[in-house]
Amino acid sequence: MFNRVEIADVLAGKYLNQEITVCGWVRAFRNNRFVALFDGSDFKTLQVVVDFENTDESVLKKISFHACIKASGKLVESQGAGQNYELLADSVEILGESNPEIYPMQPKQQSMEFLREKAHFRMRTQTFAAVFRIRHGVAFAIHKFFNDKGYFYHLSPSVAASDAEGAGEMFRVTTLDVNKPPRTESGEIDWSEDFFGRATNLTVSGQLEAEIGALSLGKVYTFGPTFRAENSNTTRHLAEFWMIEPEVAFFDIFDNMNLAEEFCKYLINYILQNFPDDIAFLDKRLQDEQNKLPQDQRRAMGLLDTLKFVVENDFERITYTEAVKILRDSKPFKKGKFEFEPSWGKDLQAEHERYLVEKHFQKPVIVRNYPKAIKAFYMRQNERDPDVPGETVAAMDVLFPGIGEVIGGSQREERLEKLRARIHEMHLPEEDLWWYLDLRRFGGAPHAGFGLGFERMVQFITGMGNIRDVIPFPRAPGSAEF
Repeated sequence: MFNRVEIADVLAGKYLNQEITVCGWVRAFRNNRFVALFDGSDFKTLQVVVDFENTDESVLKKISFHACIKASGKLVESQGAGQNYELLADSVEILGESNPEIYPMQPKQQSMEFLREKAHFRMRTQTFAAVFRIRHGVAFAIHKFFNDKGYFYHLSPSVAASDAEGAGEMFRVTTLDVNKPPRTESGEIDWSEDFFGRATNLTVSGQLEAEIGALSLGKVYTFGPTFRAENSNTTRHLAEFWMIEPEVAFFDIFDNMNLAEEFCKYLINYILQNFPDDIAFLDKRLQDEQNKLPQDQRRAMGLLDTLKFVVENDFERITYTEAVKILRDSKPFKKGKFEFEPSWGKDLQAEHERYLVEKHFQKPVIVRNYPKAIKAFYMRQNERDPDVPGETVAAMDVLFPGIGEVIGGSQREERLEKLRARIHEMHLPEEDLWWYLDLRRFGGAPHAGFGLGFERMVQFITGMGNIRDVIPFPRAPGSAEF
């Protein structure tokens, strides 16, 4: 119908001196003559030169901000600065009007808060177009990385009967009448009358099901949505987010750390190599933002330098016990600069993680062997931890500059009795995990894996300050508009 070509191909010079048709949205219209047109295929816009003397005035009036147009003409080398090619349009057609008097978006800088309220339009801005092109690039790189290494894509269910993390912060899935649910003789809700015949929730992790795949296919990965009903309004948390969770048989914690480092570097390198214009734009955007802040609140590095920092350095590897000692020996701790006191047995806070990465080691860090009291039931217990025998598990976190933890993982407990004892110790219902125990009872094997929050990685790569700005339609407390 339209017989159009994409602007990315036009800017690559494929159609020089040819008659072509392009379609897109207007980013700017100058002097009643020059249109900056984008169609989403490339960061850059195509300059369309309108023959205003031979174009109907009613059409010219409708070439407004974010109006959608179709332009046909000859592609030539540009005589002006700022672009290599331009389209000399001999016809312009309005495909979709955009009345500037009532259109909520304006050709000026608008706040992130305002743009979140206009999520159906914000992808038309340069910032969000760049973010979501990179989001696609990261997603593609994830599949390519694992496919090229012989992993199998494993789809874990979105509806689950068990709580993989034991946190209890889950969204209930039910078809029961919430006003008059069926009751048992004791007065409790009778979940046997529900659709699935039992209580179910939206999944918090695909890991437990991924272990089924790993203990059959050897190495698998999940990439799907997960849900946490946390009443959290931070810049790093969402109620719905995507997780990547590789799971590998015959892996220990050290194999796991090697995979995590290789994976992170691969994703970042893929974006640096394939989306240079988008990264350069976001780098400048971040620099402009940082220049408005007091000196002591600015990031240590720009976006591009931060990404290179990760891919060009070997990740430092330390134990949790070593991390706590480093933090307690640090000047910020001794001068009372930390908001939270680092002490053995407590989880590391973001400020602690960033100190280790940005100040002490000046490279990404992997911390392993965390106290078992603060970790999930499925993590393998370390009887021979030289620091604190019997008190830690083979868990690991990968820490990045500016953001702290980006990956959490562990070697899984493959020993049946150890796992069962831990389930009882944490007061979890063994009957809900019968199949998980069966994986150890029949042909069990050592295995390990980790989880990477997709949006958190995209947030790191794009330098966006709020995780709600790297997912098209963020779900958070009080927010489910679109």
